[in-house]
Amino acid sequence: MQTYSVFLPVLVQILLTIYLYIRLAAARAAAAQQGLVDEERRALHGDAWPDSVIQLNNSVRNQFETPVLFYVLLVLLWLTGGVSLYVHIFAWAFVLSRIVHASIHTGSNFVPRRRKVFIFGGLNLIALTVLLGYAIVTGG
Repeated sequence: MQTYSVFLPVLVQILLTIYLYIRLAAARAAAAQQGLVDEERRALHGDAWPDSVIQLNNSVRNQFETPVLFYVLLVLLWLTGGVSLYVHIFAWAFVLSRIVHASIHTGSNFVPRRRKVFIFGGLNLIALTVLLGYAIVTGG
């Protein structure tokens, strides 16, 4: 199953990040327009923004943590010929977990639920890592 379709979940993850950036830009603009930003602290301190903006910013920043491992894993799996049905399943499960995680993170921000979703995504990354190791050892 050595196809480019393995990069569809990568595309969805990238689109999620872009979507969150757009929401963050809109929230920052609205907060600035409403005078809710501490202009003296704005340039160097994240706490100059209202909590709603900080919450979105934290979610955007989070898209550059475990998803980076995801990107590398999928490229390496593709390059080593290790793409299989399992890779597709774990890749989509990871991306779906990131969508749910971002939804919780930018909504209720209920940490126990967010943690469970994060752990689920992490388990998918571990599975992809194991599959990459298998592909490397067996030659694809």
